[in-house]
Amino acid sequence: MPKITYISPDGTRNEVEVENGYSVMEGAINNNIDGIVAECGGACACATCHSYIDEAWLDKMPAMDDMEDSMLDAAFERKDNSRLTCQIEVTNELDGLVVHVAENDY
Repeated sequence: MPKITYISPDGTRNEVEVENGYSVMEGAINNNIDGIVAECGGACACATCHSYIDEAWLDKMPAMDDMEDSMLDAAFERKDNSRLTCQIEVTNELDGLVVHVAENDY
């Protein structure tokens, strides 16, 4: 299973295995990662799974669709590397992915 490292806003690092086919958000929820709130349950309707993809991984990410891009406009402190983790499907190609969790408790 691919390993994903989630880095919380306070700097806490959690490396967990996430099954292929799950979203990066589901991997966080299933492993009790703080900061991924996911109020909408992964429907791309709330931006509470907002995170920053580590710069080294940006070129390896699947393309963002218009719905995710629009929803990110509602996210707190959107950056060039912002993504909604509910929209990123875990695959073997993402083994080693580093995700910096945004402040989602606003």
